[in-house]
Amino acid sequence: MRKTNTIKIGKNLKMIRKSNGYTQERLAENIDVSVRYISDIEQDRSMPSYEVLIRICNIFKVSLDQIFSEYLKIKRNKSLEYSIAGYEKLSKQNKRTIDHLITYFNS
Repeated sequence: MRKTNTIKIGKNLKMIRKSNGYTQERLAENIDVSVRYISDIEQDRSMPSYEVLIRICNIFKVSLDQIFSEYLKIKRNKSLEYSIAGYEKLSKQNKRTIDHLITYFNS
């Protein structure tokens, strides 16, 4: 039997973290782990525990399928989901500006 490839999620976690404006330090502090651990996860040197994954999902309001998307048969537009997550953190005025731009480009 052929050995399956190792699951690597570091790139996805890094993209999620950055799209939410978090540094490794801020994320580590918010989920009560070391910065080194976050770095190791993002560089696929370490796999996060279930508890850490759930904390990450809850902080960034993402689901596990977004993190493991390339290994699942479910296909979604990840970049759109990350953009939407970033949109929710904008000020009301910036949201209105984006809403107006979308309306303009759709007309």
